[in-house]
Amino acid sequence: MTTDEALTEAARAFLDALEPGQRAKAVLAVDDDTERRRWQYWPAPRKGFPLGAMSGPQQHLARRLLATALSAQAFVKATSIVSLEPILDEVEGGSGFRDPGLYFVTLFGEPSRDEPWSWRFEGHHVCVNQTVNADAVTSTPLFLGSNPATVWHDGRVVLRPLGEEEDVARELLASLDDGQRAAAIVDRQAPDDILTSNLPALDAIPDGGLPAGRMGAEQVVLLERLVDVYVSRLPSDLAARERDRVDLGHLAFAWAGSTQRGERHYYRVSGRTFLIEYDNTQNDANHVHAVWRDLERDFGTDLLREHVSRDH
Repeated sequence: MTTDEALTEAARAFLDALEPGQRAKAVLAVDDDTERRRWQYWPAPRKGFPLGAMSGPQQHLARRLLATALSAQAFVKATSIVSLEPILDEVEGGSGFRDPGLYFVTLFGEPSRDEPWSWRFEGHHVCVNQTVNADAVTSTPLFLGSNPATVWHDGRVVLRPLGEEEDVARELLASLDDGQRAAAIVDRQAPDDILTSNLPALDAIPDGGLPAGRMGAEQVVLLERLVDVYVSRLPSDLAARERDRVDLGHLAFAWAGSTQRGERHYYRVSGRTFLIEYDNTQNDANHVHAVWRDLERDFGTDLLREHVSRDH
């Protein structure tokens, strides 16, 4: 079964388990473009149906839908991030503001093999947005964050959900010679957050950085590995399609902030349509944001445009 088929089946199973009132909260109109493009990676009021209001079986089906949307590795990352909420709540004094039940499932339109539909899983530090139209699926913006970024116990690291996102970028940075570094490091100060924040649309990707054309063959391999850290958040069939769309030769790698571990830092990989951004600047550089976006396909813009032009 392909991922588009599995997503439709999993979404239908989830909806079938809801009571009418719950279903009314979970399903919005597919043409509600304002809400569909509204995304927030911090605690905030949201539309949709929250995990905390679901029964055990309903939660199981919601997580099954999320697991269908992501690769096994990314699903582990996402569930690890959700599991950090009680730890963060304790660190912040136990107010109950951080709640693993405040992750919402929202569908836009009915899951169908004939008509386009979208769905969203969103809460603090997890934002998954997918649009399905027949056998085509788009999956950006796809955001994962982690606070704390590193969890220690008895002097040992016990959890680092987004460690790969940092480590591969540092490996690429370490491989650069002095001239390449001068081009790659665009600012000695890291921004306080990803530059694109939660903008619903991207009109331009930030300039600057080291172009892939100035990298050696081994460095291009590292750049490809870094891109794949984000693309491989998807199931293998969707990830393969996305890899085919990435034009490595037109990407640039940019770094800002300190090059030392444990200090504020930021990077991005950007191209004509492809963008990943990563920052670890808040909470004494122990709070990560890492997002993948697509200038043409965020929120399934191209799929919905294609559907309208073909069928209407």
